[in-house]
Amino acid sequence: MTSITPSPAAARFRDQAAKRILITDGAFGTMLQGYSLGEAEYRGSIETNHDQKGNNDLLSLTQPAIVREITDAYLAAGSDIVSTNTFNANRISQADYGAEALVRDLNIASARIARDAADAAEAATGIPRFVAGALGPTNKTLSLSPDVNDPGFRAVSFDELKDVYRAQVEALVEGGADFILIETIFDTLNAKAGIMATIEAQEAIGRELPLMISFTMTDRTGRNLSGHSIESFWASVRHAKPLTIGVNCSFGAPDLRPHVQVLSAGADALLMAYPNAGLPNELGEYDEQPVTTAGFMREWAEQGLVNVIGGCCGTTPEHIKQMAMAVAGRPPRALPAHRSDTLLAGIDPMRIAA
Repeated sequence: MTSITPSPAAARFRDQAAKRILITDGAFGTMLQGYSLGEAEYRGSIETNHDQKGNNDLLSLTQPAIVREITDAYLAAGSDIVSTNTFNANRISQADYGAEALVRDLNIASARIARDAADAAEAATGIPRFVAGALGPTNKTLSLSPDVNDPGFRAVSFDELKDVYRAQVEALVEGGADFILIETIFDTLNAKAGIMATIEAQEAIGRELPLMISFTMTDRTGRNLSGHSIESFWASVRHAKPLTIGVNCSFGAPDLRPHVQVLSAGADALLMAYPNAGLPNELGEYDEQPVTTAGFMREWAEQGLVNVIGGCCGTTPEHIKQMAMAVAGRPPRALPAHRSDTLLAGIDPMRIAA
């Protein structure tokens, strides 16, 4: 078995999380929309036959100053963690733009931008800062068929998706990411492919690659698209011993709170939650004001539910600033004691008492 060197970043992160509620960043896409970039600005000098407008990940190569500016804004707002601009920087998602060959460069460039920004902020303030390498769910699902006439069909296999994630993980680590963030998980099996990819990369590199795992709900019953409840999802992924477990995106903080409460009571890992700024209006924009979102986060902190908070769709540096102010000085969630009884995952969990 390969000897794995423990992650110094994970040790520093746990040390900080024992003292205070930590802050992750907010939405990249929301901020990029404010720049009103045209296709030529997305494309830059990249030669491709596909229209690149909307390919936000490509901006780490063609508009790195903008990506850095957004990252710096979140750090200035109080983010302890910044994520890489790589939500769709994988071969499957980039195939929509004919940019599969750029995947490695996209991930390395984005990780380096985030790393440089985090290091500069830490040097200026003395506050430890961390980089989470972001893996999105891709636009394919392992658990469900895209063809209603062929329920057994899958657009991608587990091994294929694992290899897609493995390439992304290795490039993010090369660029300087501290952690691997598998986020917006609508299909538990997709997440398990990302976990396996990270474990394989970790063994190949010989260095711990701590995981941050974040579930997203597709309906108000608290289930994801593959049908798992938050409890059964935890049962499915806890073997990976993630640095953080949690939820993001979904319906906004009020609808997420009951499910965060359930996860908080049962998961013996740090809990990270970063909801949307409410639900979008009829124009697809988010109206929830920073002070409102921060008020919900204050309630979560007062109830002892969270270790790390931040924002997803619709959130901005001002949302993050208000969140940081709202939870400042409040104690972080205490992790529940590890339970040794058997916890199994179906659509719902099954616990067998010891």
